[in-house]
Parts: sequence; C-alpha cells; structure tokens
Amino acid sequence: MAERLDRERVVRAALALLDEVGLDGLTLRRLAQDLGVKAPALYWHFASKADLLHEMAATMLRDLVDGEAWDEATVAGSPWQDCVRDSATNLRRMLLAHRDGARVFSGTLVTDEALRDAVEVPLGILASAGFAPDDAARAWGTVLSFVLGFVVEEQAVGGAGADDVDGVGGVGGVGGVGDADGARGFDERFGFGADVIVAGLAARLR
Repeated sequence: MAERLDRERVVRAALALLDEVGLDGLTLRRLAQDLGVKAPALYWHFASKADLLHEMAATMLRDLVDGEAWDEATVAGSPWQDCVRDSATNLRRMLLAHRDGARVFSGTLVTDEALRDAVEVPLGILASAGFAPDDAARAWGTVLSFVLGFVVEEQAVGGAGADDVDGVGGVGGVGGVGDADGARGFDERFGFGADVIVAGLAARLR
C-alpha cells in the first residue's frame, strides 16, 4: 500500500531534495518524481513552489524551537547577552543544516506559530533586561538579519557545514567544504559580529 501523501511528507522530501540538488535544482516536477507521484498531486498541498518554500522555512524553524539547544539558549532568567549570542548561534546551525538553507529562509515570510514560539522567550528576556518592547523586537530582527546575511555568504562561498560550527569537524556538500581553517574563519567572524550586536544593544540599554 502506497504511503499517504500529506504536507509533512512533501516538506520532508523537499528538504531532503534541497540537500541533494540545492535551491536552484529544487522543482515540483523533480520532487514529485522522488515521491513517486505526478506533479499535479503536489498542488493539492501547495499552490506553488513559493508556498512550498514558505512551509520548508517554517518547518526548519519548528525543528529548531522543538530542539534542546533552543530551550537551553532561551531559558528565562539567563543573561540577555547569552540569550542573544546563543540564539544567533542556533539560528546559524538551523540554516547550515540544509544546503542553501539561508536562501530558503530569507526568501520566505514565516508568520505562523513557529515564529511566535521562537521569539516569545527571547523577547521576554530582553524586556526583563530593560529593553522597551519595540527595541526588543528590533533587537531580535537585527540578530535574524545578521545571521541570514552571514549564512547566505557562508554557504555561497562554501563555508562551514552544520557540524563545523564552533570548530566541530563537518561534512562537505551540505553548505560546506570541510576546510578547517575556513570553518574557523567563519566561526571567528560570526562570533565577532554577534559580540558587536551585543555591545551595541548594551550601549543602547545604558
């Protein structure tokens, strides 16, 4: 009996195909072939490739929020500086976990409960530290913009794979080439950028 085709199965297959062929090679026709169905069957679940990419980005974010690393990075009561740095690092890991992950995420607008769940605790930590609600929201937006822009460049030039972050040896092919010196260079640049954001926010808070 054929496995039932639903949105979750389509999205997971799309993420797997993304890792194999990249964003430019991801087509509904190729995805349908991998799923063993005709392309029109996918339109019951997604109106367009853009609609599919939106759900892929939302799924990436849900996977992040459901993971232990996100819980540890956004524990209420943690210093806000640690929250900002750790959240940035985990967002980077999320994007590097998939080939062209940053391009997928930056080209979509995630507005559902996944985004709300992701920002609720970090915004609360920033608010508790003394940031006005609008400034807390802008701070989060600044972190997200920095991470997206950084990883778009990182993946475009063959930077670290998901497992290279923080000096851990990675696998080539999914966003990376496994060059230890290159990975360390990206890690250092990323850490510097996160520190600059924290320092700027601290100055604004004062």
